[in-house]
Amino acid sequence: MKWVASILVYPAVFIGLFWLHHAWGALLGFHLAILISLFYAKPNVPIRILFKSSSAKWILLSILLCGSSGVSLYFLWPLFGIPNNISEQTLSLGLNSHSWFFFITYFALVNPFLEEYFWRGYLGDTTYNFSMYDLIFAGYHVLIVIGRAHWLSITFSIAVLTLGGWFFRQVAREDRGLLAPVLGHMSADFMILAAIFLRTQNI
Repeated sequence: MKWVASILVYPAVFIGLFWLHHAWGALLGFHLAILISLFYAKPNVPIRILFKSSSAKWILLSILLCGSSGVSLYFLWPLFGIPNNISEQTLSLGLNSHSWFFFITYFALVNPFLEEYFWRGYLGDTTYNFSMYDLIFAGYHVLIVIGRAHWLSITFSIAVLTLGGWFFRQVAREDRGLLAPVLGHMSADFMILAAIFLRTQNI
């Protein structure tokens, strides 16, 4: 059941991006797939774990480290082989100067809670080693960047995101809660989307 649930998010994102051609369709479809999986699985993971932390150091480390990803993306933008028409591509997905604000707000405030409960709560484990779900977590992001970055950058992104999934699991294990991963994920989502917005708006 867990393996099926982890794969279910892929067609949801694919349909949103390549059939509906809409960023909101991909994001809401992704979240719907997570909620459906959780509804049927009924995991024995209390919701309150999303707000649990035993040490502020893990929260601080998670926020600073994950937030640096967006800063790096902004300043290293030319190195990622992102096509010059990326502004037109994001516009074709329904992200214009007005909708960006609402998209970033929803993505940064809602997505981290759903993802962390799903990937590190329901699908998480306490192993020190890399997990299959770390790679699956990273893999669905490829659908978002296909055709929007050089293949070397895509490969690099998979490696970084797999490491990120592993990192969030280790933080959750050490901190005995998901608050630090949630806030780190929130920091990464906001900073990365802000970097993309600023770059696509030529700011």
